[in-house]
Amino acid sequence: MVRLEMYEAGEREHLLNLPCPQFPSTPFSPPLSVGKARVCIISTAGLHPRETEPFALGDIGYRPIPKDIAPNDLVMSHISTNFDRTGYQRDLNTIFPLDRLKELAEQNRIDSVANYHYSFMGATDPTLMEQSARGLAPLLKQDQVNSVLLVPV
Repeated sequence: MVRLEMYEAGEREHLLNLPCPQFPSTPFSPPLSVGKARVCIISTAGLHPRETEPFALGDIGYRPIPKDIAPNDLVMSHISTNFDRTGYQRDLNTIFPLDRLKELAEQNRIDSVANYHYSFMGATDPTLMEQSARGLAPLLKQDQVNSVLLVPV
């Protein structure tokens, strides 16, 4: 990721003054024992299986990623030119820690890993993503997900 001090003054000032969205309420769920967690990853890295449609400018949708995907079949089509892909290229788990979740499940530290995980493309106004995120909720319920690991990239 590019550091803020590396931006030109005008762009840095623009980024510092972007408004943070306000929502009318904050959803609350009582804490769950980690040992009972069925975990799904939701990332904003713009990841998708190789055979699916890449993310485009202004894309507010998501792409499902099966838990058994081979790392070489996962593509990043994040459109930001300022996005540093070095960590991703060295270790996918820096932005999509699926291997680490599988290890936690094998060690019985979490209950299980969801069958599907999801990626959005970051650098998008989150208020525009709300409808897509709401559409994702029934898929999480169908997969019996009770915990989500949010990985903002």
